[in-house]
Amino acid sequence: MRKMRTQSAPWRAAAVLASVLLVGGVAACGNSDTGGGGTKDDGKITMGFSQVGAESGWRTANTISIKEAATAAGIELKFDDAQQKQENQIKAIRNYIQQKVDVIAFSPVVESGWDTVLKEAKDAKIPVILTDRSVDSADKTLYKTFLGSDFVKEGKLAGEWLVEQKKTASGPVNIVELQGSTGAAPANDRKKGFAEAIAANPNLKVIASQTGDFTRAGGKQVMEQFLKANPKIDVLFAHNDDMGLGALEAITAAGKVPGKDITIITIDAVKDGMQALADGKFNFIAECSPLLGPQLMDLAKKVKAGEEVPARIETEETTFTTAQAKEALPNRKY
Repeated sequence: MRKMRTQSAPWRAAAVLASVLLVGGVAACGNSDTGGGGTKDDGKITMGFSQVGAESGWRTANTISIKEAATAAGIELKFDDAQQKQENQIKAIRNYIQQKVDVIAFSPVVESGWDTVLKEAKDAKIPVILTDRSVDSADKTLYKTFLGSDFVKEGKLAGEWLVEQKKTASGPVNIVELQGSTGAAPANDRKKGFAEAIAANPNLKVIASQTGDFTRAGGKQVMEQFLKANPKIDVLFAHNDDMGLGALEAITAAGKVPGKDITIITIDAVKDGMQALADGKFNFIAECSPLLGPQLMDLAKKVKAGEEVPARIETEETTFTTAQAKEALPNRKY
């Protein structure tokens, strides 16, 4: 028995030493994970995201892209649907500040009125990323970057195509315009770009312009009003596919053939819009990609790490005619 005790003593000492080293090692790893400041013990980034709403097929695809990309990137996403109300977004952003998330991202319902809440986020040292839509703040330090499209360019592409199509028109070409939500960046900018482009042909006249709130129901309702008030409509320019799709119903109900009796130009290129273009009911679409999720998550990691990022990052987009829509549809992701 004495011999066994003599042999077990070193073993016990080694076991105790190993236990101490193991605990010390675990503690050291834990300290290194939190040493970066701001990230949680597990190193995961938490993002608070406030979405405009679910007003269109584009917006739905955008939400899916963001949620899937967050999961793939290992980012914890706190998601809020603002239901197209600015006050809901401001409340959500303040909640994210209180929760001390690592990054805040949002797609602003309208352009103005954000300085106060963005200043609160800045004071809390929480970086903000604007997605899809911008704000008109004079203080560019209130957010890190903007990720999205050039809406003015989209409007110009739509207008330039129409100018080319109607270059031989000898008389007035009457255009009606379905605008996006009042005060929203894409509505303001697409209207501006389109107007600048069609100014090249004095025969092209916008005879009526009204908001349809980016929805199919709104597009249908406003188009019905346009058709009653204006016997001769040659062209419809809709700020997104969904309003154009709603307008199709009103045009058909009025006994006119969409795409023939009335030339239809839209923006977005979601699958339903592309199908209408392939079927000849739409005539031209300028693309606005909703698949911003992967880029957004990459930006979130960079700004959280303190890396410099460009003040504006634009997505690559294109345009579609009927033939091009037929070719692209089988592989369309949204």
